[in-house]
Amino acid sequence: MNASRYTIAVRALCEFTAKVGDLDLRFTPSPTAQEGMAGHTTVTSRRDDDYQREISLSGDFGPLHVRGRADGYDPARRQLEEIKTYRGELGAMPANHRQLHWAQARIYGHLLCRQVNLPMLRVALVYFDIVSQKETVMHEECTAEALRLFFEQHCALFLDWAEQEMAHRASRDAQLTSMAFPHADFRPGQRQLAEAMYKASSRGCGLLAQAPTGIGKTVGSLFPMLKATAAHGLDKLFFLAAKVPGRQMALDACAILKDSAPLLPLRVLELSAKSSACEHPDKACHGESCPLAKGFYDRLPLAREVALASGLILDKEAVRAIALQQGICPYYLGMELARWSDVVIGDYNYYFDLSAMLYGMTLAHDWKVNVLVDEAHNMVSRARSMYSAELAQIDLKMLRKFAPEVLKKPLDRLARQWTALLKEQDGDYHVHPALPDKFFGALQGVATAIGDYLAEHAAALDEDLQRFYFDVLLINRLAESFGAHSLFDVSKTDTGTTVCIRNIVPAPFLKERFAASHCTALFSATLSPWNYYSDTLGMPADTAWVDVESPFQAQQLSVRVADSISTRYQHRAASLLPIAQLMARQYAETPGNYLAFFSSFDYMEKTATLFAQHYPDVPIWQQPRRMDDAARAQFLGRFGLETRGIGFAVLGGAFGEGIDLPGARLIGAFIATLGLPQINPVNEQIRQRMGDLFGAGYDYTYLYPGMQKVVQAAGRVIRTQSDKGVVYLIDDRFSRPEIRQLLPTWWDVQLAGG
Repeated sequence: MNASRYTIAVRALCEFTAKVGDLDLRFTPSPTAQEGMAGHTTVTSRRDDDYQREISLSGDFGPLHVRGRADGYDPARRQLEEIKTYRGELGAMPANHRQLHWAQARIYGHLLCRQVNLPMLRVALVYFDIVSQKETVMHEECTAEALRLFFEQHCALFLDWAEQEMAHRASRDAQLTSMAFPHADFRPGQRQLAEAMYKASSRGCGLLAQAPTGIGKTVGSLFPMLKATAAHGLDKLFFLAAKVPGRQMALDACAILKDSAPLLPLRVLELSAKSSACEHPDKACHGESCPLAKGFYDRLPLAREVALASGLILDKEAVRAIALQQGICPYYLGMELARWSDVVIGDYNYYFDLSAMLYGMTLAHDWKVNVLVDEAHNMVSRARSMYSAELAQIDLKMLRKFAPEVLKKPLDRLARQWTALLKEQDGDYHVHPALPDKFFGALQGVATAIGDYLAEHAAALDEDLQRFYFDVLLINRLAESFGAHSLFDVSKTDTGTTVCIRNIVPAPFLKERFAASHCTALFSATLSPWNYYSDTLGMPADTAWVDVESPFQAQQLSVRVADSISTRYQHRAASLLPIAQLMARQYAETPGNYLAFFSSFDYMEKTATLFAQHYPDVPIWQQPRRMDDAARAQFLGRFGLETRGIGFAVLGGAFGEGIDLPGARLIGAFIATLGLPQINPVNEQIRQRMGDLFGAGYDYTYLYPGMQKVVQAAGRVIRTQSDKGVVYLIDDRFSRPEIRQLLPTWWDVQLAGG
């Protein structure tokens, strides 16, 4: 989009102008993308040799430029076809779905008539049942004039909005161009980070930025990327965080930027998960069940207008308030607002997972976007989980007991194939060299059967059946792209067995996500060594790397290695008392608030018990094994400016990163572990695969992920340039050169014995 022309896809135009009535998800689940593509191919393969497929069409109406691809055109019959795949009863399709399909077909019809100068055209909707492989064709004879009027009518409905959007874009970019940094000056290191961000956007390349905690990374990345939005012609900026605190920091940074530039019309949206945004989780998503789905599309235009005109930062609560005021679903209003927002803040999965909404929108609308990935050291583990899927045998057994009769046969077949898998297995864990064809054939049969059943019984909401169905769909989808990046394994447990497609290297999946953005910048305090992240995530070959200089001085943080203590599993019982004594000595020397990190709850609890027995006068508190938001807040609340004591926590848990305890709230940390992942059959398979792919199996599987957790935990101590504190690294292995080189360069590490 530029100042004088607004480009929109045919589908997007019709969704804006032709969607009316209820939000209705009953004619779902729809065919998978793979099934849809196969269905289109089947339909077009049945046509004559002169049949034209995937025709690029475009046309203008004032400043509007409308474009898209028509599915097919039969020149002999002068018939344009819009092909839609479906499963279930076609008669159950809601009328407003059909209305949307006709609108798309007629718009394509006008663009075709205009392109090849046709006076008449037959416009057809071809509905293809992916189960029966039968076509149902609906058609109408249209004059070119009638199609032109239809096109202009819908363009006119959108034109006022388009002109408003162009004016918003022009004003936004003008204000961003003149926007000054919101503070009197950059913090040390913050300017270096900001310059690296802007240069990466200028080059249109990826960026890995390692920047220490405390320099203001969130503002230091958002500010240059917003300047780049105007300078580099960007449509959107996505800020993706691993956890809720990261999203809140981004919202706070946007508020600071908006307050510093009162005329800046910046639209900021926070996306929230459907599970947390749903007002009626006991109701189905259609107008006969949920009041917020009734008339959704009739009330959406006003809700959209109110939200965007409010000038508010549209966080979760703001979106909810506007949605309920207008009587519509907050979750689906948020999805709609993502199309019209300048900055969208959400979890990693909104851009990076298999069904990522923001990634799909970027492709569909041909957006030019920059993507910021906060606390990016989490990306490897999070991306692995996005591209992994598992099924539990116990869920299959329960489903077979209560499943409708029509599903018994495919479920029984899957159960037999599951049993056959187990006959091949001697131990509790087994990795198959390839996907077992018969097992996955049975899985596909179950997916088809459940999909057909749900389509025919849309009003019945069986959560267990639906959850199992979605799990089956995911593992089947991952099976289509199975390769060296993943494992297929079977694990035996006390409750049964679990089959899993387990992603090891997410790079093959993420590469297309990186390619779809203008610039993706990953930043964290711990992104070292860079090649580990570049290799596992599949960063583009031209990705830049910056290690931002720390604003902290070595004298601020005393780092001491307790090299006379071993925290290896076989030495843990012997380590308890020496660790407790070390902690007590430090506390007696400098009373205050400390965090003590351990490799497991068991290790933490045994040390805390012994410490309390020997040093009952020192206040201590422990991270609970199960913890809600209230328990988390209570734990952190013990770290006051006037309090003293030691909080015991598990490394890699809720308190190892993402918490801010500046000044006297935290003056030291004891880290009694290297953070190495547990040696088990799964991790050993990962080590072997990492060795095969990158030649660094142990480092990529154990050492780098472990040390990343250690550095993150230590980073809780020094948060500002006035902070001072101490960190004890408790294990003799911390004295090794190959370990020490993974620690921040500004640390002055001293051996302290035990």
